[in-house]
Amino acid sequence: MVPFFLFVKVGGFGFFRGCQHGFNYQHKRGLMNVKLKWVKDRGLDAVVTAARDLKAACILVSIISSSPQCCLPIYRLSCHRGQLSLPCDLKLSTFIRKFPSVFVESHTFWSGGACVPCFSLTPEALQLYHEELNVLQQNQMDLINRLQKLLMLTQGWTLPLQTLDQLKWDLGLPYDYQHSVIPHHPDLFSFIRLPDDRVGLKLLSWDEDLAVSQLQKNSAIQQKEEDARSGCLAFPVGFTRGFGLKRKCMEWLKEWQTLPYTSPYSDASHLDPRTDVSEKRIVGVFHELLQLTIHKKTERKNVSNLRKPLALPQKFTKVFERHPGIFYISKKCATQTVILREAYNHQQLLQKHPTVDLRERFARLLRKGLLDRSKGLYKKSKGDGVEVDPHVDDIGNNQSSSEEESVNNLFYEYDSDKPDEPRIQL
Repeated sequence: MVPFFLFVKVGGFGFFRGCQHGFNYQHKRGLMNVKLKWVKDRGLDAVVTAARDLKAACILVSIISSSPQCCLPIYRLSCHRGQLSLPCDLKLSTFIRKFPSVFVESHTFWSGGACVPCFSLTPEALQLYHEELNVLQQNQMDLINRLQKLLMLTQGWTLPLQTLDQLKWDLGLPYDYQHSVIPHHPDLFSFIRLPDDRVGLKLLSWDEDLAVSQLQKNSAIQQKEEDARSGCLAFPVGFTRGFGLKRKCMEWLKEWQTLPYTSPYSDASHLDPRTDVSEKRIVGVFHELLQLTIHKKTERKNVSNLRKPLALPQKFTKVFERHPGIFYISKKCATQTVILREAYNHQQLLQKHPTVDLRERFARLLRKGLLDRSKGLYKKSKGDGVEVDPHVDDIGNNQSSSEEESVNNLFYEYDSDKPDEPRIQL
């Protein structure tokens, strides 16, 4: 059954007058002890489930395409396994063989005489990869602005590369952005050595034109003019059918929406972290962060290490549970994914970045291989004179059932593994 969304747009709750009074009141009072229940949203869960394999497959395509002959042995690909977030009991070769419409298997012999599987790309996958490069080139300014805004959210305009790598898929950055993007903009970005000896990326100059949140941009249309002038911006809110919001929670949410909105790009050091006003600022930070992602979602673990860079208090991710009308936490695929509700209508992303369209085409190519394989079209393939039956090679019973379930999996969430990345020399 398709879930029903009731989106209360900005200003839809109605607004109390006297926002300055509410500001003073909240600074005298601590956080309201309100806990809203978590309710399953099948539509948004389907978005996450559909994201299961695409990311890992796209990373492998980028790695293979960057090799001189566009073909790599399995032991070379295994060096990057940590970036794929595959289940521990799933062999990399098994995962690759699930998608014969994307990867082509051949064999070579080691000096010891052992037969080693190698993987290249099908013409269709290679064509999509080149189209992706063109899309990135055509939208390079959007990509640069997206990266600038992310760094402008942080203290010192700096993020460790390890943290940035965890977000690069969600931001639409290319796999090798450290070498293909950053060096071409020395006036904007610089690699620096952090106090903990890690390498970080620093923004060199502040752009006042970019220091406007998406909520502020939408306020002229969605907000009453007097509320926009007073700074009491409200967030779009929507709940799954059957949520059953209690009267006490509704009254608190109405009042909370009328509190002053602090831009995520402004200094918030004066705010008391124990107040609802400060909480609304934290909600605004993550609202803007998710707006910067091209799928309007990211894994919760990707933002858990942003507390210090974003100058947030302890247990800052609790705002996701306290505001289920703004954020939805999906618990599918053995992880927690935070989704911006307002960005979706059921399972459909309302505004699609060109990279999203390309990823959806790649997802259809992945699914085609799974469906064709289930029909037996890929039962045997030849590689360097060696016949291979992908159904026999290192596939356990539980892995076979996993493959059947993944027929409908179109996308995959990605967690970067920094040690496998090329080192940046400072």
